[in-house]
Amino acid sequence: MFHVKQSSSTSTAGYGVDTPLARELADLTARRRALESVTVGFDGPTRVFTISNQKGGVGKTTTAVNIGAAMADLGAKVLVIDLDPQGNASTALGVPHTADLRSIYDVLISDVPLADVVQESPESPNLLCAPSTIHLAGAEIELVSQVAREHRLRTALNDYLAAHPADVVIIDCPPSLGLLTINAFTAATEVMIPIQCEYYALEGLSQLLGNIRMIQKHLNPDLTMSTILLTMFDGRTRLAQQVAEEVRGHFPHEVLDTVIPRSVRVSEAPSFGQTVIAYDGQSVGAVAYREAAVEIARRASENEKGH
Repeated sequence: MFHVKQSSSTSTAGYGVDTPLARELADLTARRRALESVTVGFDGPTRVFTISNQKGGVGKTTTAVNIGAAMADLGAKVLVIDLDPQGNASTALGVPHTADLRSIYDVLISDVPLADVVQESPESPNLLCAPSTIHLAGAEIELVSQVAREHRLRTALNDYLAAHPADVVIIDCPPSLGLLTINAFTAATEVMIPIQCEYYALEGLSQLLGNIRMIQKHLNPDLTMSTILLTMFDGRTRLAQQVAEEVRGHFPHEVLDTVIPRSVRVSEAPSFGQTVIAYDGQSVGAVAYREAAVEIARRASENEKGH
């Protein structure tokens, strides 16, 4: 599905490294150059990720839009489905989502085809978004009476992909286990969990894993927890290092080597209706998300070779 080629990493020699700041700048420059030499080919079936964590404030939406933008930048056709009533993913992708527009709400409740609500992000023709509107806040209650209420997103997505192929679908969930999140789990093939590198990082994770097992048993046996991404990482603190070690100890195969640092640019970008990839693609946060996207692709390629 994913084929990654990368030249040998750029040497940091010759930068006159003699201070921590100089070393950081040299490292960032080397990482930028390494990314310039990466090429990724996409083929095979669509990968459908749901980005989930019941704990709020862990960078869930930020991860959804920036991984999506980074994948699109690598050449993938990406669809981001904003399933959170707050609509933050739609905002970050620069896609209109006012109450008078058709949205993912109409897909779930009124059987409107997904193709009728999907919009192209101004950032890239490869980056599409099915926006959320405020109407989605009432969808949890309205879905209760719907036929096949847990499968409505899956059905709509399968119909869409049959006519509009995509390489990657990313579903941004609300931070709760209601019918919206269950629809996302049922439609997805993989779960990506962002974990904040602070106190209580693993709080609620056991419940989330229990919910995933429940979905696997009753609704979607193909669902796997494939990826954990450490976010808001501050390498200067002992706490962040300890949290990272603890999470890697529990999930050695799922945690990406790439970590997402705390970054002003990442925080600023949504206020301009952009991902950090478009807002400041050379910043440390953008570089980290691009590296994470490449690593996700590389792991998929290695797994395919292993099979």
